[in-house]
Order: sequence, then C-alpha cells, then structure tokens
Amino acid sequence: MAEKVSVQLEAPAINHSYLVCATQRSGSTLLCETLDATGVAGRPREYFEELKETGVPRRPREYFWGLRSPEVIRLLPHEAELDRASEQRASWSREDYSQHFAAALVAGTTDNGVFGSKMMWSYFPDFLELMRGIPRFAGMGDGSLLNSAFPGLRFVFISRSDKVRQAVSLWRALQTWVWREAARSAGDEPPPERRAVYSFDAIDHLLDQLRRHEDAWRGFFFRIGQRPLQLYYEEIAGDPQAAAARVLDAVGVTAENLPASRRGTMSRQSDELSESWVQSYLEGVSRRR
Repeated sequence: MAEKVSVQLEAPAINHSYLVCATQRSGSTLLCETLDATGVAGRPREYFEELKETGVPRRPREYFWGLRSPEVIRLLPHEAELDRASEQRASWSREDYSQHFAAALVAGTTDNGVFGSKMMWSYFPDFLELMRGIPRFAGMGDGSLLNSAFPGLRFVFISRSDKVRQAVSLWRALQTWVWREAARSAGDEPPPERRAVYSFDAIDHLLDQLRRHEDAWRGFFFRIGQRPLQLYYEEIAGDPQAAAARVLDAVGVTAENLPASRRGTMSRQSDELSESWVQSYLEGVSRRR
C-alpha cells in the first residue's frame, strides 16, 4: 500500500464547479474526457470513488452483495488479478479526509478556476459521510455541504435509455476489468481476448442496481431542490462535442475551440457478443413471465 503523505495542500481559487452524476457504462467517461480536452473545463475524473470502509474503489464482487449466486461470483476476477491502480491513494485517510479533498480540488481545477469531477451513486453516500468528517462540513445537509465545498456548483446528470445494454456492458467490464478500449489504427493487432461469460442472473442483478441508483440520483436532486443538466448516453455517443458544449454553457464557461471528437482515443466496446447477450437476456425475461 502506498505510503501516506502529510503535505498540506492549498486549495485553488475556484469560480465554477460541476459534478457529472452518473451510473456505470452511461457515457460519462467519453463526456469527461471531451471536457478535459478543452483545457478550460476542469479535469473531471473520479476523485472520490474510494469506499469509506476500504479506502479503495468498489471491487467486482462488491457489485453483487446480496446476490446468492456462487456461479456469478466464480466468473469474476480474483482480487489478486486486479491491477494495483485500485490501491489506496496516498492522500486518502478516513480520519483526515480533508487532505484527500484538497488534493482532489488541486487535481481537478484548471487555471481558469473551473473544477470538475465525476460521481457514481455507488459511492456518493460514502463521499458525503467522509466529507462530514471534515469539521467545517460537520452537520451540514447534503445541498449545503456540496455548495459550500464546490463554489458555483452545477450538476450534470447522465442517463442511458437502454438499460439492458448498459447492464450487459457493465457485466462484461466487471469480468474483464476493462472499462474502456483505446482506438486502434488500421493494421494494429487486437488485444488478447479476455474471457467473458454470459449470466442471466448477473445481468438481471446489475440491471436492477442501475435502475435503483439512477432513481436515487433523481430523488437526491428533488430533495435538494436542484434541476441538473440532463444528458443521455445516446446523444453523448452520437456527438460528444455538442454534449460537452452544453455542459460548458450550463457551467458558464466559454471555450474558443472545442477539441476534436474523442472517438480518436476511445472505441465502442459493444459488439456481436454484447448483442447476443442482450437478446439472450430478453428471451430469458420472456420465459420467466
């Protein structure tokens, strides 16, 4: 585990902030990489994904808490197979979360004073609890805490209309631990094939989880009286530049020239295997009725 550091970072001057609120496999990575490439929209990454109990991001098996299916668990990678990127960050501490929060503000803020971050509901409640451990945020309600922590805060909410394909994509990613594919030039050799096995129970469980997490985001926005900028996976995938332009406009930031499409650095992971799993799942649902 990385050695802890105790360097006190000075928070940058922030004029505008935004949180990209999403569920896994909804197009948030493509949107955030497009925003990052503008150079004026902060650096929206997952700075707060560590769970409060472990200090590391959620592991594949933790997506299936409550599912009594040894077969599904058997298909997931063992802890030893996961890369070391999911170790605790040096700045992270449950007892002194202020240091990690300050490091995130520094990392996520561009020179024009714009901060951006991505948030998944799966760890958002843990983030709020950890933030309340910082004395100046203790006892604050959710909305007050976030507005105090992130000046000029705006919310961006991403949804994916086709939840079955979203669940299929998530199940594949959890088995292979590959969350994005870099685009390859013509003639490049494809990467080694990673084992992925269809499971009705796994996809069904993830589908329910994604729906519940998206409903939780909607309930959260209603509870704090906020109307986020709503974007859909389908429009982000179709025109990431236009989606990024909408975010910049909502945040109040002007970019003279939006970057070229991020399709050059990412490729779609959906393929014939994914489509066959979608059809198998829909057929399985029909048989259960």
